[in-house]
Amino acid sequence: MSERRTIDSALANSTLTTPGGFDYKPTAVMPDVKVVKIGGQSILDRGRKALFPILDELVAARKKGVQLVVLAGGGTRARHIYSIASELELPTGIVATLGKYIPVQNARMLQMLLAKHGGLFILPDDFEKLPLYMQMGCIPIMSGMPPFGYWEKREEGSRIPPHRTDAGVFLSAEFLGSRRAIFIKDEDGLYTDDPKKNPNATRIPRISAAELASRGLPDLVVERVVVEYVQRAQWCKELQIVNGLQPGQVLAALEGKDVGTIIHA
Repeated sequence: MSERRTIDSALANSTLTTPGGFDYKPTAVMPDVKVVKIGGQSILDRGRKALFPILDELVAARKKGVQLVVLAGGGTRARHIYSIASELELPTGIVATLGKYIPVQNARMLQMLLAKHGGLFILPDDFEKLPLYMQMGCIPIMSGMPPFGYWEKREEGSRIPPHRTDAGVFLSAEFLGSRRAIFIKDEDGLYTDDPKKNPNATRIPRISAAELASRGLPDLVVERVVVEYVQRAQWCKELQIVNGLQPGQVLAALEGKDVGTIIHA
């Protein structure tokens, strides 16, 4: 009779669905990398007058030794796709798959504009090459849309995918181990209401994600799912919203200064 042999494993007798059955301490992959998003509708759709000064600040930060990854938003064209697909009553997974192409186009345009400064278009699967890109002095650029595609879940009462480019920025920062995700918008931060529509809206310089969620504000400067996720994040404990139309704000944020609004866990 042959001797029975087994391989010791913490999960050997687990169904993989048993809660609390496996204790681990995840590793921060590249915690010094700054993850920054350039808004689609807020910045890219405004053209060179809004975008070029921001790119100059990104390049200036890179020359100072700041390691950064740039993610692109979708903007008005993505909203157009969402509108048509919803009117056609397509499933949320299809809507998410269609919507991912616009941020890719925006990322490729950013790459061309930053090519002479080491701008490099990457796919999500290229994350393992980031250490090499950083050593070479590159500025990696990618779509902000998370690759959920057909597997995107439906949000109650809506066909619009809840995980869009803001979610992709947060998930990228959380994976890399970055403490803060930076969102470049066209406002000075988070407000009690949309300041473009309500002149009486007041800016909120700093707030916890839990308090923000409890307020139930009618308009948020970031996707609501990100406010939910930051409360249970392992690494990315802060969301920073800065005004890219205000000179110096982006560079200050990349240098770690508390400009704009900070939403913290």
